[in-house]
Amino acid sequence: MNQRKIIIDCDPGQDDAVMLLMALACPDEFDILGITTVAGNVPLDLTQRNARIMCELAGRTDVQVFAGCDKPMRHELITAENVHGKTGIDGVTVYPPTMPLQDQHAVDFIIETLLGSENDSITLVPTGPLTNIGQAMARQPDILPRIKEIVLMGGAMREGGNTTPSAEFNILEDPDAAQIVMQCERPLTIVPLDVTHQALVSQKRIEQIRALDTPVGAAVVGMMEFFNRFDSDKYGSDGAPLHDPCTIAYLLEPELFEGKMCNVEIETGSPLTRGHTAVDFWGVTDKVRNANWLYKLDADGFFALLIDRLKS
Repeated sequence: MNQRKIIIDCDPGQDDAVMLLMALACPDEFDILGITTVAGNVPLDLTQRNARIMCELAGRTDVQVFAGCDKPMRHELITAENVHGKTGIDGVTVYPPTMPLQDQHAVDFIIETLLGSENDSITLVPTGPLTNIGQAMARQPDILPRIKEIVLMGGAMREGGNTTPSAEFNILEDPDAAQIVMQCERPLTIVPLDVTHQALVSQKRIEQIRALDTPVGAAVVGMMEFFNRFDSDKYGSDGAPLHDPCTIAYLLEPELFEGKMCNVEIETGSPLTRGHTAVDFWGVTDKVRNANWLYKLDADGFFALLIDRLKS
């Protein structure tokens, strides 16, 4: 099997952390060129630390971690400790990791790596605010032809917003960067709340992960039990939605998802609806269909895939 070259851009966060563990467990499928982190769920000094902890937990200290932007392009930073806890990954042991943080800024790493690659060769997997990606595209447009695909977690249509009535957290955090990505004219798949709210970490699924009886399984259980407390109460559901691992699942088994090519644009100006993802799902305009908008998930298949990968 040919490895897919990917750069993961994230803001761990328990769901980002599980996404990293899932991706790091797929060395045959993914050549992870680097993990870049951005301020989002928690500030940058915590997101880069959390990414390195996950690499150590997975036994993948060969993967380099780069810290990126510590605030959005135009707005003040919003964080979500009320959801993720003070560490961002509450529920697991947090410690100073021994693997080094790379000196290079994440945006510089993204630009340098893409410029040094062939056209259509690298997939970007952003699961946090899109600041690093938007900054790289704005600073060096020559990187665009090198991008094979972007598979990002963010946005919502039928599910509304999870941070404001109109906006999902990742897009609300930096709508200006998100709009740059929407307009980049590269193959784009969006994994929104419409899909991730179908991936509920029920108690039954937590017990299936606990049964792995491994350090990774125990860490995931701890993080999910903490993560579930907030969203289960918020949504009145049996478990919290596991957002970010859906990106990796899509790359591994796209048949688990259903999607539709749509025009997607981001509201950047309105104080009422800033960060809203305007999805032309029914084709009521003649605007270019710039994104594959996912809207349906085989949840049982998703969790079977996740648990199978965590076994390793």
